[in-house]
Amino acid sequence: MSTKLTPEEIARANEKAAKKKAARDKMLATKTIEKGLLIVHTGKGKGKSTAAFGLAARAIGNDMKVGVVQYVKGKWQTGERKVLEAFPEQIEIHSMGEGFTWETQDRERDIRAAERAWEKSKEMIEASRGDNPAFDMVILDELNIVLRYDSLPLAEVVEYLKNKPEKLHVVVTGRNAKDELIEIADLVTEMTQIKHPFRSGVKAQVGIEF
Repeated sequence: MSTKLTPEEIARANEKAAKKKAARDKMLATKTIEKGLLIVHTGKGKGKSTAAFGLAARAIGNDMKVGVVQYVKGKWQTGERKVLEAFPEQIEIHSMGEGFTWETQDRERDIRAAERAWEKSKEMIEASRGDNPAFDMVILDELNIVLRYDSLPLAEVVEYLKNKPEKLHVVVTGRNAKDELIEIADLVTEMTQIKHPFRSGVKAQVGIEF
């Protein structure tokens, strides 16, 4: 069943749409700053790392170069990693975690792994300074997790990221993002869990969780 509008209704709708477009164009005209963003994906809901790797795919599609440091997941193979590694000239991935802290059950080992990952992160970020940056985007996957467990000094991490290269995008993922990190971020998204199949006994699914 179709709804037929009168000429007067069509005219009013078109006028309303024109006003909306004019208001939006006026707003967009004020957005003139171009800079690299510090982006944080956090929250208890699923999709934080997935969203970050989606940004990586978008960056690659725009001929950008992406660096990735995985703080927790280690050598766990995921579908998105397989896809992204098909572009070796544009992406460099370092999996430096050894699993979640409850899996390793070794506090010193967790700290050492976090420190190695942080050094690699700084190496990639430093390589992105100057006129010939190595990367346009660096993803620090699950950095929030190691910060939550105090495996790295929060103040040092925050101060360093605050002074990242001006044009470099840095994406940080993981639940329980620290307030200090949120404060300096340009974009923060919280994934909220409404429902999850794991709670109903459903195991991780290929193509969904990995």
